[in-house]
Amino acid sequence: MPFDFRRFDIYRKVPKDLTQPTYTGAIISICCCLFIFFLFLSELTGFITTEIVNELYVDDPDKDSGGKIDVSLNISLPSLHCELVGLDIQDEMGRHEVGHIDNSMKIPLNNGVGCRFEGQFSINKVPGNFHVSTHSATAQPQNPDMTHVIHKLSFGDTLQVQNIHGAFNALGGADRLTSNPLASHDYILKIVPTVYEDKSGKQRYSYQYTVANKEYVAYSHTGRIIPAIWFRYDLSPITVKYTERRQPLYRFITTVRLHRAEKAEYQAAIRARR
Repeated sequence: MPFDFRRFDIYRKVPKDLTQPTYTGAIISICCCLFIFFLFLSELTGFITTEIVNELYVDDPDKDSGGKIDVSLNISLPSLHCELVGLDIQDEMGRHEVGHIDNSMKIPLNNGVGCRFEGQFSINKVPGNFHVSTHSATAQPQNPDMTHVIHKLSFGDTLQVQNIHGAFNALGGADRLTSNPLASHDYILKIVPTVYEDKSGKQRYSYQYTVANKEYVAYSHTGRIIPAIWFRYDLSPITVKYTERRQPLYRFITTVRLHRAEKAEYQAAIRARR
């Protein structure tokens, strides 16, 4: 008699004429199929969805920037004429620029009574400050009104990613219209370098920042000091990096086949109980 290799089959198929369908078995089978389909959709969604992983390290990520950080500022002063508004920049490398005008625009508000300042400029990667003031005006006003609204203050590239909720525009919407008109405002910023790397490996460099602020009226031996809106900044040595990742294909296939194997074992157990 020839040797039959099928003798090694320990999961033998039961002949159909020895089985009998039941309503309970049909309900259980339908529920199993629906559950497996749900698991498959869950795994498929997880495979398609992009995962964002973040990490921290100490480094200067944008070494090709020449030691510069791009800044975007948009601020409204509803009670200060545009000819009086100016931007001054200074830092610990010796930079001292009064009345910066490159890539800036002044838009009159309230029939010329107020002004909206929009500027794009760069700062060095060292502690310093930039401030909106009347220092560059030809003649200083007697009582400049520094009440303001900050629409935007951001550093570096703009990241429009839904899954990242960082402080890239922490001062956006800051309203100081009810403050003392003759007061100076100090915003102390701690800037944190941020890198975003997409699935293709392309990197974008932005900066988050935390902020603390105070309001005060300053005096010297000659009298009251002209108020200004100061943005004093320092850089954190810690860099935050966000990386887009997607579940590997082999993991998706392995998980799906595992679910199918579990389904087969479960159905076999149900048939055995019958």
